[in-house]
Amino acid sequence: MMQFNISSTERDYETDYDVIIIGAGAAGYSAGVYIKRSGMSVAILERESVPGGNTAVSPLVENYLGYKAIEGADLAEDFRKHYAQYGKIITEIDVRDIKKEGDKFRIITNRSDFTAKAIIVTTGTTHRKMNVKGEDEYYGKGISYCSTCDGYLFKDKNVAVIGGGNSGAISALYLKGIAKNVSIIAHSKIKKCEDAYIKSIDEKKIPFILNAETEEFIGDGKKLTGLKYKDLATGEEKTENLDGIFVYIGVIPQTSFLKNIGVKLDKHGFIIADEKGRTNIPGIYGAGDVLAGSEEQIATAVGDGSKAAITLYTDIINKKF
Repeated sequence: MMQFNISSTERDYETDYDVIIIGAGAAGYSAGVYIKRSGMSVAILERESVPGGNTAVSPLVENYLGYKAIEGADLAEDFRKHYAQYGKIITEIDVRDIKKEGDKFRIITNRSDFTAKAIIVTTGTTHRKMNVKGEDEYYGKGISYCSTCDGYLFKDKNVAVIGGGNSGAISALYLKGIAKNVSIIAHSKIKKCEDAYIKSIDEKKIPFILNAETEEFIGDGKKLTGLKYKDLATGEEKTENLDGIFVYIGVIPQTSFLKNIGVKLDKHGFIIADEKGRTNIPGIYGAGDVLAGSEEQIATAVGDGSKAAITLYTDIINKKF
């Protein structure tokens, strides 16, 4: 696996740009390349110390054109290196608010205020928590939301993935090469992941427990020892003895900083934008997984980023804001 070499405490940066991109993932990197090549100055602001977004924490990517199979962290590093030839990535920047001042936006963060003529939001999503008993107590003590981050800690141990969608399936397949035993536990009555993943799961004989409602994470006070769930078909309560649990039950968009500026969000907090990435606020665009109706794919995020950047440039030329 490639190693990230970007400084996580970069302090050498300007604060005024033509375009600020918020979020260093596939959509952000793609937008940044197009913005810079159009002749505008650009910087990406990233909350985390290591950029890459959800691409970086994907165990294995097998459906991105040009790569038969590549670890997500490696693909994210390829994206970063490409963009870094054009613009700056400023990490550990948590955007708190955005205000319109004259013909520019002021981006208020935990470190500095930035100004820009336009903004592209590519903040993506974070994993949703289950909010059941024991989850907070055993987070980091057996419970994780990232198999690529923590999977190695469970070598030759018994683990389960909660969530039967694509993310859960990918994580289970990744963990199969590390853990002693892996199972998938899902609330749904059917396997919701793609057929290709179902085939791989069946071939690797990974148990897929359906119609199961997780009721409690259990442990000895120091570490996780298992979980209790209810079989919704029979009403029977069951216990699984486990060393580790990886939760993949959905995502939450990172958009709280957009509320004061008035960007329209759907009931779940995703950005509502037109087919070109324009929000209801002239000069603010969205791209990638943070958009309402996103396909949550790396390929579509890259496409969204380039489309938003092209639209932004065209709008500036046509003096639409």
